[in-house]
Amino acid sequence: MQMKLDLQFFAGEKTEKATPKKRQDSRKKGQVAKSQDINTAFLLFFCFLILFIFGDNMGKSLTALYKTAFTEYIQWDLTENSVHQIFVEGTMEMAKIIAPIMGIAIIAGLAANFTQIGFLFTTEPLKLDLKKMDPIQGAKRIFSMRALVELLKSLLKIVFIGAITFWIIWLYKDEMMMLSFKTVESALAFFGNNAIKMGFAAALALVFIAVIDYAYQKYDFEKSIKMSKNDIKDEYKNIEGDPLIKSKIKEKQRQMAARRMMSEVPAADVVITNPTHYAIAIKYDEIKASAPFVVAKGVDYTALRIREIAKNNNVMTVENRQLARALYGAIEIGNSIPEEYYQAVAEVLAYVYRLEKKV
Repeated sequence: MQMKLDLQFFAGEKTEKATPKKRQDSRKKGQVAKSQDINTAFLLFFCFLILFIFGDNMGKSLTALYKTAFTEYIQWDLTENSVHQIFVEGTMEMAKIIAPIMGIAIIAGLAANFTQIGFLFTTEPLKLDLKKMDPIQGAKRIFSMRALVELLKSLLKIVFIGAITFWIIWLYKDEMMMLSFKTVESALAFFGNNAIKMGFAAALALVFIAVIDYAYQKYDFEKSIKMSKNDIKDEYKNIEGDPLIKSKIKEKQRQMAARRMMSEVPAADVVITNPTHYAIAIKYDEIKASAPFVVAKGVDYTALRIREIAKNNNVMTVENRQLARALYGAIEIGNSIPEEYYQAVAEVLAYVYRLEKKV
């Protein structure tokens, strides 16, 4: 009894790798191995790349917008139409300035997700799940190993990025102290260049963290979708059907096939026997096939039934042990006789036709 309970316990342990169906079902639910840090790293890198390429033009456009606001717009009369025009023109100019960053942010986000999980569209994570509102389950998630890993990862990111930004600022501290003696344009250019350097360095640091995080996410995901031996058995039953029901269906199919086969015996030209263990019913019809073909075959009880039906319907039975065994193993029901047996079968059919003519 104790051994049986132990076996049931081990059968319920999730020790087996997930099956392809389990992986597919998990993917449909939006459960995939994905690191959010990869998305952040992609986004940060490409946004700062756009700032590096188009930063000068964006700065000039922004400066022109400020000049227009404080030189032209300030002289307009405050009316409903003038406010509307200022709002529309200002919005259009700001949209032109930030459009490259917004566009590259969308592309980077899509590329980061596609790189990790390929194309996936599902609404399952958006559905209401009351289990997520369970305070006990929420407490378990807060104090889980995954939460601890996320905390350590956040601290690592703060330390990495903080150290990188401090290092860059420290490198250029002397130049920063001299900015009071330079023009506003020079100061803005200095801070802009250093901000881009910090952005690229932070993105590279995030890539390093993201690789480690993705490896952990992959490990955690594989662990979460592991299956027990009972789960695999249940899945197999759901896919293939219950073995008992499946065997009954196969038995019914065999019975139906046997009945169809037996219904063809009365139309056969001859039944070749062994004499008791094998029975092969053969028919020759020039319209259906160029060679004689098997309409029924069987061993033991099935062979006995074929002989009985043949006798009741006046179908000639010929004993040829060697030929009966050879045909039974070489040909399936409905197929034509192979060429190597043409002569032997032709002799049997010729013998049957001669006897039928005499009768």
